[in-house]
Amino acid sequence: MSLILTVNRTDAVAALHPCYEINNFSYKLTTTPSAVCVMLYGFLTLLSLVTVCGNLLVIISVFYFKQLHTPTNSLILSLAVADLLVGILVFPFSMAFSLSSCMHHEGLFCKVRGSFDILLSTCSILHLCCISIDRYYAVCQPLTYTFKINRRVVFIMTSFSWGVSALVGVGVTIPKLSSEQCEETCFIDELMANIVGPILSFYLPVVIMLCIYLKIFLVAQKQACSIQTRMKGGATVSKMERKSTKTLAIVLGGFLLCWTPFFLCFSFIPLTHNPAPLPVLETLNWLALSNSMLNPFIYAFFYSWFRSAFKIIISGKIFQCDFANTNLHSFEISKSNLK
Repeated sequence: MSLILTVNRTDAVAALHPCYEINNFSYKLTTTPSAVCVMLYGFLTLLSLVTVCGNLLVIISVFYFKQLHTPTNSLILSLAVADLLVGILVFPFSMAFSLSSCMHHEGLFCKVRGSFDILLSTCSILHLCCISIDRYYAVCQPLTYTFKINRRVVFIMTSFSWGVSALVGVGVTIPKLSSEQCEETCFIDELMANIVGPILSFYLPVVIMLCIYLKIFLVAQKQACSIQTRMKGGATVSKMERKSTKTLAIVLGGFLLCWTPFFLCFSFIPLTHNPAPLPVLETLNWLALSNSMLNPFIYAFFYSWFRSAFKIIISGKIFQCDFANTNLHSFEISKSNLK
């Protein structure tokens, strides 16, 4: 995600990117890449491919298997579309027009990259927030879950996520389109880019997610204790509780690990009036984008029915016969029994 930063352009030139060189005051890809550059871009290409393939598996699974046609999986589907576009659009643009080169000379493609970056990253984060709301009603209010989380509500959630993301993307990108010197509107532009944007894109969704998952964790613990007092299967209950705790830790931990360093850095560096080290900024930017790769593993690979769907798709069985009406849970159990 690209925000307005107080980065000294002279320092940006000095902090050379391993894959870029300065030629006639232009910052462009080197014609003789070093070993570090080849390894770096090889790793980023692999990251992009894993992101695309993982989210594509989720999209095909939800579209193809009728058992996965639920309101909850519609949210996961929309999240996968946003993360897929991150892998297809943001990753290649960020590799071709890195933060280093765009700090030195911000051209049209840098603006396009920044626009896609902000829009899709914000959309991914807002979808994670919506999924946490869905999980809240599923765990804390299971009796009314089907009434409160229906297809209409999910449509509103997805429309809200994409709509707000588009507004944030446009609001942060528009100031960069002006070629005029920053005068009266400078403060407003920086306020929108460095304060309003991060609040809507990250800080507010994080507060919502933390409160919701804390409530889910407390309710799950209370339910587990209640069940444990009524039955002798304490080991089973303990296993269920550990599994629930592990799931919440992975979901929240993965999200915070990827995004918190990035937003903290981009929020506080402008206040220090010191040049931001470009290698640090680029590393944090790629760490944040990698959350789009983790999402399929966290929200889909964890569940047995998605694992069954992925196995059927990867093995090519969907081309051999019709598996659309397959009971994925029974399929997973039968595979386990064969082992």
